[in-house]
Amino acid sequence: MYDFAIVGGGIVGLSVGMALTERYPDARIVVIEKENHWAAHQTGHNSGVIHSGIYYKPGSYKAKFAIEGARLIPEFCQEHGIDYDVCGKIIVATEEWELPLLENLFTRGNQHGLPIRKIGPAEIKEIEPHCAGLAGIQVKSTGIADYKKVSATYAKIIESRGGELKLGCRVDRLVHMSDSIIIETTGGDFQTRLLVNCAGLHCDRVAILDRVDPQAKIVPFRGEYYELRPDKRYLVKNLIYPVPNPAFPFLGVHYTRMTDGNIHCGPNAVLALKREGYTWSDVCMYDMWDSLTYKGFWNLAMKHFADGMKEVWRSLNKKAFTQSLQRLIPEVQEDDLIPSHAGVRAQALMPDGKMVDDFLIVRGDRSVHVCNAPSPAATASIPIGRAVAEQLPQPARVAVAMS
Repeated sequence: MYDFAIVGGGIVGLSVGMALTERYPDARIVVIEKENHWAAHQTGHNSGVIHSGIYYKPGSYKAKFAIEGARLIPEFCQEHGIDYDVCGKIIVATEEWELPLLENLFTRGNQHGLPIRKIGPAEIKEIEPHCAGLAGIQVKSTGIADYKKVSATYAKIIESRGGELKLGCRVDRLVHMSDSIIIETTGGDFQTRLLVNCAGLHCDRVAILDRVDPQAKIVPFRGEYYELRPDKRYLVKNLIYPVPNPAFPFLGVHYTRMTDGNIHCGPNAVLALKREGYTWSDVCMYDMWDSLTYKGFWNLAMKHFADGMKEVWRSLNKKAFTQSLQRLIPEVQEDDLIPSHAGVRAQALMPDGKMVDDFLIVRGDRSVHVCNAPSPAATASIPIGRAVAEQLPQPARVAVAMS
């Protein structure tokens, strides 16, 4: 009998496990992951950015946790010898209509108390010599980190504190007992007093297995990246972002220097035909049907039809992808780009087509379900883990032992 069982071995699930082993050192804790390694999906395919929190609504979990995480992740990496660099980034307006949006973003950054400053064309060139822009914001607290190594370290910490780690265990069924839940998996059964669902791309399905309304459906969106050829990496020094268009729910293509020196360019945003669909050929009829029969997806698609078609075209046409990158760095040419990895974002959608704009945590009778944790979840993983742990009561057995 476990006191806590965490379903999902991405960075959020592992952070919850780490927080619980710290909060309740005598508790019996297990982390269950369906793949054969940790951080297999969203965590292992993200852009590696330590987000500052500038984009997020003041008072939201995303803003609070990202700002806190931008401080904690570098401290954690420093302590454990993990590659990171708080290198800063610039957000660049390339057209006149973006200037008021840039000003709004600057106001929001000041509300968050972030280390930011306005920059003009000359200062843009000083920071990123090959970038073209009318105006920009320099965000000094943004950085990069190796989140696969961060996740692996979270797992080692859990194990060192007596927690158990189980790979290759896909959850098939939850059986509710009078005082516990039995988790039936492909790797055996686990009985637990309390369940924590951090299943990412499958979190809504795990919630439904627990008879809990996830309040939204996960619709997977794939983001595809290119990277600059090694001899063209000089074009980007650190991170260069566009001004986000508030009328479109995705950020737009940008440049990110990774911890290994690679320069990633992207992503676009297209519907994935499988919840773990990293290419157009990755198709699961059940997942595709689940998305295409959901009215929330069609409400979103109809609202953003033109932009959505542009994203699909960029996915299929390298020249179009290159042209979107040239807005920020005109020198980039099609031959400079090499296909790189793709990631799939687990986006929670409401029936009216609105994207759930914040982290969504739903309570069950003996469970807590993290039902929306897209970017900046990696940055915010330590605060998210602690927040979830705080919502879980101390197991009666542990309380008796401690008394």
